[in-house]
Amino acid sequence: MKIIIIICMCLVSKVVTANTDFPGRDIYKSIPVIELDSLYKQKDNVVIIDARSQYEYKTLRIKNAVSVPLVLSSKKFEKEMLDLREMHPNKKFVFYCNGHKCMKSYKAAKRSIVYLKMKNIYAFDAGIFDWASKYPMDAVLLGSTLKDPAKLISKAELKKRFLDAEVFIKKADKKVEILDIRDRIERDGFYIFSGYEKSISLNSKDNQELEDFFKSVKKSGKPLYVYDMVGKQVRWFQYYIESKGIKDYYFMKGGANAFFKIPIHKLMD
Repeated sequence: MKIIIIICMCLVSKVVTANTDFPGRDIYKSIPVIELDSLYKQKDNVVIIDARSQYEYKTLRIKNAVSVPLVLSSKKFEKEMLDLREMHPNKKFVFYCNGHKCMKSYKAAKRSIVYLKMKNIYAFDAGIFDWASKYPMDAVLLGSTLKDPAKLISKAELKKRFLDAEVFIKKADKKVEILDIRDRIERDGFYIFSGYEKSISLNSKDNQELEDFFKSVKKSGKPLYVYDMVGKQVRWFQYYIESKGIKDYYFMKGGANAFFKIPIHKLMD
């Protein structure tokens, strides 16, 4: 009985001490972290690195941060980091991503420490939203200083725009404008609304096509239905939609992946 009690107490202790606010700290215990206010005080003397995608970086970022996406190939990531080290030999390097549960900052830091043998590497795991909320004058939204944190789109506002895949499919007819923002590789020749959807990826080379499409959407006055691959890119694309003054728009919850999981008989109803 005593042994059982001791085991139970140990388990309870582990639950209590687990870092629920920053779960990555328990997973990547060897990665040094830097807190929000501490990073702000040091911001002019450290190299702040955005480990997210280029599109996320261009949408909302920390002022003066450089982009070194975690998704880069090992060779390119190594070159980018070693070039930065050569330019800033005595500075700290701080990676960040979206927020408390995002693991990209830890993974990029670990990649630099373990494989590149770099030192003075840290993870800022509070992420871009905490930073932008507290220090909006040092955050950049769509190319301009944020200034007002009220411009940040809350998770609640994002959630309102999601439709379950089955509902999205049934409502997305010729009376609405449908936009597929998947990358060409993700699309791989498969179109859910083949024949009357517009397919434009979020790569910079497609910017003009996207601009022209939004002009036509505003002119038509039709609701806009947008989907990506897994329902995550739309979080950032929402800022672009709002900046264009589009008010009637919806996203497919779970993206194209969710569509593939819908039983055929339900799509035939």
